[in-house]
Amino acid sequence: MSILTTRRDALTASVRLAALLSLPLALAPSQSAAQTASYPSRPIKLIVTFPTGGAPDILARMIAEKAQLGQPVIIDNKPGAGGNIGADVTAKSPADGYTLVMGTVGTHSINGSLYAKMPYDMVKDFAPVTLLASTPNLLVVNNNLPVKTVQDLIVYARANPDKLSFGSPGVGSSVHISGELFKSMAGVKMTHVPYKGRQFAIPDLVGGSIQLMFDNMPSALPMAKEGKIRAVAQTSLKRSPSAPDVPTVAESGLPGFDATSWFAVFAPAGTPKDVVARLHGEIVRIFKLPDIIERMKTLGLDPVLGGPEELARYQATEIAKWAKVIKESGAKAE
Repeated sequence: MSILTTRRDALTASVRLAALLSLPLALAPSQSAAQTASYPSRPIKLIVTFPTGGAPDILARMIAEKAQLGQPVIIDNKPGAGGNIGADVTAKSPADGYTLVMGTVGTHSINGSLYAKMPYDMVKDFAPVTLLASTPNLLVVNNNLPVKTVQDLIVYARANPDKLSFGSPGVGSSVHISGELFKSMAGVKMTHVPYKGRQFAIPDLVGGSIQLMFDNMPSALPMAKEGKIRAVAQTSLKRSPSAPDVPTVAESGLPGFDATSWFAVFAPAGTPKDVVARLHGEIVRIFKLPDIIERMKTLGLDPVLGGPEELARYQATEIAKWAKVIKESGAKAE
């Protein structure tokens, strides 16, 4: 055998070896594409971090009702610890697109500053999917409380320090922090009473065991319209079109008061981008349906529908904002 032949055979073997070594890399994109093409192949679980009846649950059930992904979306309510329990379950789930969470301003921007120890990282442990909707909270009071305006409430609270109690569906919820912000800006003393969910707080509000709440508008507005409780003010800077006759706290003597709630869908960190993109596209389709738009308007929910990058940027600004509010108010998880 000539030296030339030996070198040619060696070169051929090297080329074959290189081709074999590169084969897994060449196959990887097509395998990923195949996995995405088959997604979802089983039901998707959407975790709600609060009990039924509130805005997060309402939004999640809209998704479950209207989703057309070829597989059902199953709602799993996991309340507790200001939403931390359900969010933590999601954070520790496989990053395959089959476990999602309806994140809130509490679970993904407030709680990191409010709780001394968090079971998850609000940013690093999640893949943003869709910034879904926002809503003001509604300052509502028991009908027997002799206040009709924010100024009435401030005067009454100052004359009766520590005699007023405000309820919330849990420590760290926007409902809780709205009350803490009000206490700080108005210079009043009130007692926070956390419940396991708003459905437990509302009967006490109607009955007078607690005197007020800064409840999510989708929950509080229908009851205020029915006359079961009295709407005093909205917590956003501008009035919601759903309640144009209800003034804001900011325009009622506490300028700059802003405590808007928001809701967003998150997946575990590391979820494939194409899976995230498919979920985002389907959620946007759902919330552009005429009947969903009308339901959102009736409930006082404003659709946002921001993509993953927009949600990530917004979350960063919200984390900074609420860290400042919590520090200044002295609020903490009991």
